[in-house]
Amino acid sequence: MTEQEAAPAVECRGIHKRFDTICANDGVDLTVARGTVHGIVGENGAGKSTLMGLLYGHFIPDDGEIRIHGQPVRFRSPKDAIAAGVGMVHQHFVLVETFTVLENLLLGSEEGPLLRRAARRVREDLARFTADIDLALDPDAVAGTLPVGLRQRLEILKALRSGADILILDEPTAVLTPQESERLFAVLHRLAGEGRTVLLVTHKLKEILAATDRVSVMRAGRVVATLDTATADAEGLAELMIGRHLPPQEGYHAAAPGSPVLEVEELTAPGLHGVSFSVGTGEIVGIAGVAGNGQSELLAAIAGVIPIGGSLRIAGCEAAPLGIDGRRTLGLAHIPEDRLGMALLAEFAAEENVILGDQRKPPFARGWLAAPGAITGEARRLMEEFDVRPAAPKMATGILSGGNQQKLVCAREMGRRPLCLIVGQPTRGVDIAASDFIHRRLLALKEAGTAILLVSADLDEIRAIADRILVMEGGRIAGALGPAASERELGLLMGGGLPR
Repeated sequence: MTEQEAAPAVECRGIHKRFDTICANDGVDLTVARGTVHGIVGENGAGKSTLMGLLYGHFIPDDGEIRIHGQPVRFRSPKDAIAAGVGMVHQHFVLVETFTVLENLLLGSEEGPLLRRAARRVREDLARFTADIDLALDPDAVAGTLPVGLRQRLEILKALRSGADILILDEPTAVLTPQESERLFAVLHRLAGEGRTVLLVTHKLKEILAATDRVSVMRAGRVVATLDTATADAEGLAELMIGRHLPPQEGYHAAAPGSPVLEVEELTAPGLHGVSFSVGTGEIVGIAGVAGNGQSELLAAIAGVIPIGGSLRIAGCEAAPLGIDGRRTLGLAHIPEDRLGMALLAEFAAEENVILGDQRKPPFARGWLAAPGAITGEARRLMEEFDVRPAAPKMATGILSGGNQQKLVCAREMGRRPLCLIVGQPTRGVDIAASDFIHRRLLALKEAGTAILLVSADLDEIRAIADRILVMEGGRIAGALGPAASERELGLLMGGGLPR
C-alpha cells in the first residue's frame, strides 16, 4: 500500500471560517477514512454546510489546513475540488431538465464540437456503473421526466464521471420514499466497497445509524465527537448535537375531529385531478407522497396561488373565487414548502417579514404610514415566543440559519391563531431541536382547535403527529391510512404498489 493509499481520504486540521461577525467553523478537526461512509450531523448553524462548502471549494478557509489523500490542498472553486476528486450531490438537484440523461452527463466533457466519441464514452461509463454499482439509467430518457430517485442517481453519476472518489451528499433522502432511500444506501456502500469515500450530511439520525460506518457530530462550529456508528444511538447523538437532553415529546391521543373547517371537493388545477377530502377542527391530516405527485400544487391551490376548479370551503364559506387575501380573511394561514422562495424576503429585516401580509393593517400602519414601534415590538415578542435566534428584529433575514428562518415563518403564520393552517415540509433542512419545537407548536395549535393540513416528505414526521394520512400519487388521492401504518405500507402506496 502506498503512502497516499494509507492516508485518510479527508483531513481537516484547525479549520476556521468567519462570515463578518459569525464564526461558522471554529477550529474544526475531522478525519475521514478512505472507503467508508462517514456521517456528519449537527444543529442548524453548527457549521456543517460551511465545512462541506470548504471541502468543495465554495469557500476558502481563513485558517487551518485541508488534506485530500494526505496532500495539502487549497481549493479556490468547485473546479479545483473536482480536479482533486471531490464531488458533491446537492439537496436541490442541478440538472438541465429538458436534456436527456446522456446530454446532462456530457456537459463539461464534450471534447470539442463533434460529440459522437464523447457520447460513446458516456454510454460505456453508464454500462460500467450499472454493472459495478447498480446505477442503471436510460441514457436517452429526458431528465425532467425521471422519478426523483432516478434524478438523484443522475446527480451521483455526474459526480462519478467527473472522477470523484470522495462524494459529499447533502440531505440526500429529503424527497425519497423509504424504498428509494434503502436503494441509495446500498449504492453508497457499494461505492465505499470500491474504495470511494462518502460524506453523508443529514438531519435524520435513523439514517445515520443505518447507513454510515462512522459519524462526526458538530456543535457551535466544532466537531465535538466522532464515533463508530455501531456504538452510537439516536438519543446519544441528539444530546451531543444540542448539548443537552431533549425531553420526550408528550404523548397525545388522536381525538375525533370536530366539524369540517377545510373542505375540498373534486378540486382540479394543473397537476391535480379531482381531489376530495376534509380537515376538521382539532385535526391534523398528513399528506404523503413522492415529490412531484401533486402535493405542492395542492398547497398552492388551497392557498390561492394558482387558479382552481371544483369546490373549496373554509369555515363553511366558498373560497374558490377568493384570492390569497380573501382566504386569509376566512382564517387560512400558509407555511409554504420553500421558505425563501415563497415565504420570506432574505434582504428584508426579520421584523418586516414577521408582518408580511399585515403591513397595511393596524397596529402596524396608521393610514399610509408605518408604525415602527408596533412592528418592532410584535416582531420581538414573536421571535422570543418561537425561539428565533438571535431575537433581533432589525437583523437581515438572510443572515439567520435555515432553522431560524423556518421558525420565523412559523411565528408569523401560527401567531395569527388561524382556523386552518396548511403547511408544507415544516422541518425540511431543520435540526432535531428546531423540529421538536415546530412539532410541539403544531400540536398546541391542534389542541386549540385549528384544522391542520400537513404535507411532508418525512414519513416519521407524518406518523408522529398526524391523525390521518392521505397518500397522493399522480395528482390524486391514492389512499388513506392511519398513523400506525408502517413505512413499508406508506412507501408502497406512494409508489403505486398497493391497491387504492
